[in-house]
Amino acid sequence: MKSVRVKAPCSTANLGPGFDVFGLALDAFYDEIQLIKKGDGIIIESSDPIPLEPGKNSAGLVVKEMAKKFRIKDGLCLKIKKNVPAGFGMGSSASSAAAAAVAFNALYNLNLDSNLLVQFAGMGERASAGSVHYDNVAASVLGGFVIVRTNPFSVIKVEPPKDLVLCIAIPKIEVPQKKTKVSRSVLPKEVKLSDHVKNLSNAAAITAGFIKKDVELIGHSISDIIVEPARKHLIPGFDKVKTNALKAGALGVTISGAGPSVISFASTSTDSSKICKAMEKGFASAKIKSTTIVCKPSKGAFVF
Repeated sequence: MKSVRVKAPCSTANLGPGFDVFGLALDAFYDEIQLIKKGDGIIIESSDPIPLEPGKNSAGLVVKEMAKKFRIKDGLCLKIKKNVPAGFGMGSSASSAAAAAVAFNALYNLNLDSNLLVQFAGMGERASAGSVHYDNVAASVLGGFVIVRTNPFSVIKVEPPKDLVLCIAIPKIEVPQKKTKVSRSVLPKEVKLSDHVKNLSNAAAITAGFIKKDVELIGHSISDIIVEPARKHLIPGFDKVKTNALKAGALGVTISGAGPSVISFASTSTDSSKICKAMEKGFASAKIKSTTIVCKPSKGAFVF
């Protein structure tokens, strides 16, 4: 095999109280990667405004690390087509990193297990976030709802309920360079035990909701009193967006990943267009234009 093409979905992370632990693959956008054996070294080609130096690109960094680990000497060309909006809390860098890991695995018939694939994909997050974290990449690699445990390292995947619907509002605002790093810098260094207990109980209820395929339990447990309050000031109009969405029938609302997108959890029996309009009005109250997307959970990265 000389070349392989892979698509990987966008994702939302944290789901409120599951900071750096929960991820959910979404069928809204997919990054595409073609990995080709040719030339010398590792070359990145893309018509999108992304870093072309392998060490500064999430997909390039994954290929670089995997080539080093498996002692691959071939020249490799990485053609990247970005469809996941970068910097808006939908796992853009993770989508490319996941696609790269799955492509490398397929090109060299490595037959890596899911945990190893996620670990390699996670290395790519250093390029954009400055540190390795696995919630988005695990969702993009495996699809569905994922729970990440790092010691010992394991990723647990749960198939989401078929009637789960997500409404995402993406504000049209400037996002800073290294946005994930910025949004991590505002997090509290210490947490009250009572707050930790509340978040832990909600996180446990979300997990139970996915296992029981109970959309209402999932939505009503999307409540975070640690990370969301620390980050919401970075999103103009957040409180109004959340209030509006809940009034319009959303079961739960939170920041998507590190933001600034806001995600509402709903079901197929909910009026998702009403929720989207309500979220748009919330951003408009802060004089911010936004676009909204209705999507569902997605399968993971795949060769096509």
